[in-house]
Amino acid sequence: MYDVIIIGGGPSGLMASVAAAQHGAKVLLIDKGDKLGRKLAISGGGRCNVTNRMERKQLIEHIPGNGKFMHSPFSVFDNENIITFFENLGIELKEEDRGRMFPVSDKAKTVVDTLLKRIRTLNVDIKTNHKVTDIEYRDEYVHAVVLDNGSSIETKNIIIASGGKSVPHTGSTGDGYPWAQKAGHTITELYPTEVPITSNESFIQDKSLQGLALRDIELSVINPKGKRIITHDGDMIFTHFGISGPAALRCSQFVVKALKKFKVNTIDIYIDLMPTINQEEVFQLLNKKLKADPKKTMRNVLKGFLPERFLLFLFEHLQIDASQTQANISHEDLRNLALHCKQFPLRANGTLSIEKAFVTGGGVSVKEIEPKTMHSKKKTGLYFCGEVLDIHGYTGGYNITCAFSTGFTAGKSAAERQGTSHTL
Repeated sequence: MYDVIIIGGGPSGLMASVAAAQHGAKVLLIDKGDKLGRKLAISGGGRCNVTNRMERKQLIEHIPGNGKFMHSPFSVFDNENIITFFENLGIELKEEDRGRMFPVSDKAKTVVDTLLKRIRTLNVDIKTNHKVTDIEYRDEYVHAVVLDNGSSIETKNIIIASGGKSVPHTGSTGDGYPWAQKAGHTITELYPTEVPITSNESFIQDKSLQGLALRDIELSVINPKGKRIITHDGDMIFTHFGISGPAALRCSQFVVKALKKFKVNTIDIYIDLMPTINQEEVFQLLNKKLKADPKKTMRNVLKGFLPERFLLFLFEHLQIDASQTQANISHEDLRNLALHCKQFPLRANGTLSIEKAFVTGGGVSVKEIEPKTMHSKKKTGLYFCGEVLDIHGYTGGYNITCAFSTGFTAGKSAAERQGTSHTL
């Protein structure tokens, strides 16, 4: 009999295994796939963004899905603990833009291999290619896990770390939700987050801008009353179906929620190509450039003002003759160009599916979880961690930080519940 059984070999399940075993528990890790750490291996573009070094207050601000819940797990195991944990295992880390932490090797494999080595050193038993089909409870207590071969394994502590519904080829197919519901838990509505945004604008459909990347812009999601819901800065790229890139991914959940809340078919997004100056300053800058070269055509004078492909698109889109010289350009055209540099409109009609999303929004309600232990308020000996929970952050190391933090907290708590909290 095992002290703790962990279902799911993703970031949270792996960390839960380490924590439970470190705190003296006899641990079994079960995963339905043939490989552990598959989601970890593709995170951060295959480089594995292990955490983010922001201050805790900022960290929580970057977790729009129930970030406040994370105060307690972070008090047990936070981003600095994650950094120390990996460095103590011999992985050298480096800090990149916006606090993102990566292995110096730039290889996610380094992180996965080192974590698996640590798990094996701690004598965690591993069953891959074994699918859990059910969890058995006796009275209000955890009793056993049932496998697809019909066998059952008894235990007093089960940690569900089975992930959400995003990136299903890594094994995240929503397996944990029925087990949670059987235990009496509420599953909040699931929706895609950190996902590319779709649009049926004519210039998207005809692929006029497909592949064009815009750097250091701001994207704002606007409600039907014209009020700004959220703004995110960063890079973006036009695709054959809409927009993607970091700024678009961060805005995506707000598009999903606004479409639903306002019961509309499209939501406006504004692209600000020059976030550091206001519209009047853009107009004056355009004017100044044109006056400095009055004999040159508008196309030549404004070369380099915006990415050329986008500039030429704007001239066509706004029906401005780019071969005009300064003397012939109307103030109205110039003001319209300045407006579109600051508020280029795009109507979003949704996002790609939850399976194409990086992160799942919704999940096991955190109101039914004890935040200091990750223990269920419904069944004794049942724990949850990682993306199966209704917790989600932006990309940039925030989700993996939540996974590692909730995983470690669940593993430690489950081991301590057995009264085996002597650290190895």
